[in-house]
Amino acid sequence: MSDSEKRSLIGLISDLPGQITDLIKAEIEQLKVKAIHVGKNAGIGAVFVIVALIFVFFAVGTLVAVIILALALVMPAWLAALIVFVLFLLAAGVFGLLGWRAFKRISDEQGPIEGVRRDIDALKGTGDYDRR
Repeated sequence: MSDSEKRSLIGLISDLPGQITDLIKAEIEQLKVKAIHVGKNAGIGAVFVIVALIFVFFAVGTLVAVIILALALVMPAWLAALIVFVLFLLAAGVFGLLGWRAFKRISDEQGPIEGVRRDIDALKGTGDYDRR
């Protein structure tokens, strides 16, 4: 029999806290390495997405110029540019109103404090709550 086979149960149990501590330290170190890896890849990915968005920005500008030039074939260039400008203003207005509505819905929702108050009132049997 080897020494490890001869160890008593008490000796094995006494080693357990140290092994658990070592295991936790190893898990924390592994999490640190993974966080560094994820952070590095997320940063690289974000840079590529930003560069892609810059190219999309210029592509949209080019598309606007193409639309203006295409309209200028059938009408004066100043009128074509004005029409495209008005269309962009209308689109900005619609999207702005939709955004404003979404922000208003945020303030209409019940906050956590009001929810707790309603729950306390329901437990007391007072207030306005659903009685099923």
